[in-house]
Amino acid sequence: MGHREDLLEGAKRCLLEKGYGRTTARDIVQASGTNLASIGYHYGSKDALLREALFAWMGEWADEVEAAVTRQVRPGSTRVERFMAGWTAIAELVGKHRRMWDASIELILRSSDDNDVRAHFQAALPEARGGLVAILNGVPEDEVTEEDLRTFGRLYYLLMSGLVLEGTLSPGDQVPGEALVEAMRRISDDT
Repeated sequence: MGHREDLLEGAKRCLLEKGYGRTTARDIVQASGTNLASIGYHYGSKDALLREALFAWMGEWADEVEAAVTRQVRPGSTRVERFMAGWTAIAELVGKHRRMWDASIELILRSSDDNDVRAHFQAALPEARGGLVAILNGVPEDEVTEEDLRTFGRLYYLLMSGLVLEGTLSPGDQVPGEALVEAMRRISDDT
């Protein structure tokens, strides 16, 4: 691995141990075995490096969710069965990777005062929504339509955001997929 990759891995470790706000450039250098100049050379700033590390970590998390759902869902499952299994896997893995989500919340809170941070999250939204649709609906990501993003993607992302926040306030209190499906059935039956 070169300095760029070492810095990224060191930044991930720092996010895990210290969170976003308490990580210093010196912490990253120490964790990565590199030097301060490498941060500026490869990433431009400590904050840009931490953002990239966080988004890379989230990508790894999504791969872990997809693998868990693939293991749990039988071929030919209905969309409801896939959603229940997928949501339960997501809830478990949000709990397992609590520190990553805590760091993401720290960064999201900065977005109201930092246009660059907001722009990064806004740019990542379609991909995040599309990834959730692909995982929970069982379709290849490149086949997710604009309509899927507007309907399923928004709903899944809103549920996911609520899960992350609730997990911060009440760790270990994950809502299983069956409970969400039951609530949605009750809402849709009341027409």
